[in-house]
Amino acid sequence: MTETNETQQQSQGDEKPAVDPKSSIVNKIQELGQTNVPDMDASNIHCITIVGQIEGHMQLPPQNKTTKYEHIIPQLVAAEQNAKIEGLLIILNTVGGDVEAGLAISEMIASMSKPTVTLVLGGGHSIGVPIATASDYSYIAETATMTIHPVRLTGLVIGVPQTFEYLDKMQERVIRFVTKHSTIDEEKFKELMFSKGNLTRDIGTNVVGTDAVEYGLINEVGGIGQALKKLNALIDERRSEHTDGGEIVQ
Repeated sequence: MTETNETQQQSQGDEKPAVDPKSSIVNKIQELGQTNVPDMDASNIHCITIVGQIEGHMQLPPQNKTTKYEHIIPQLVAAEQNAKIEGLLIILNTVGGDVEAGLAISEMIASMSKPTVTLVLGGGHSIGVPIATASDYSYIAETATMTIHPVRLTGLVIGVPQTFEYLDKMQERVIRFVTKHSTIDEEKFKELMFSKGNLTRDIGTNVVGTDAVEYGLINEVGGIGQALKKLNALIDERRSEHTDGGEIVQ
């Protein structure tokens, strides 16, 4: 065998199999719920949308519009560790859903070191309330609404006293989180939660745009322009805090 043939065989053996771009896109959709992982080459802000019903441990029917928490969590982790991402915008239009999945998303947003801003469009109902309050600053559209009601349990219930205690503790977790990350006091939040408001044949309250701000749940009424302006201001503040004489402080 000549030296040329040996070189050709070695180069052929070193070649890696081509990656099918279609299969790569499918994998990204399955893992993250979207086609683009947050590399943020074009922008220093990553946007996450939480829409429809928040899906937890149980898979919802395919006709339901859902946000899967296993799609959101990897994006939050990627945004936190990616140096190119300086801020996170979370847009909500959700009817609520799984309480523990919603609280998990809320805790992750609240614990991020980078500036975060939430914007409620359409609705931020039920477990969407703590998610909306989890950011550094929150906005709500003037026509958007937030439904505040007690925690409910769906499915088979065994042992009424034990189930009530479980629901009561879970409800307290929601109340503590919301009151900690907003300016509404606990008594007012419980009053909204348990009052016979404008929910038909149910207890709870439906809060519209400006009312959410007046109660202290949301910081300000506004839209995408105001939200991005505020997020960029928070990013600038963080940059100034991490610099000293033009040098990055570790």
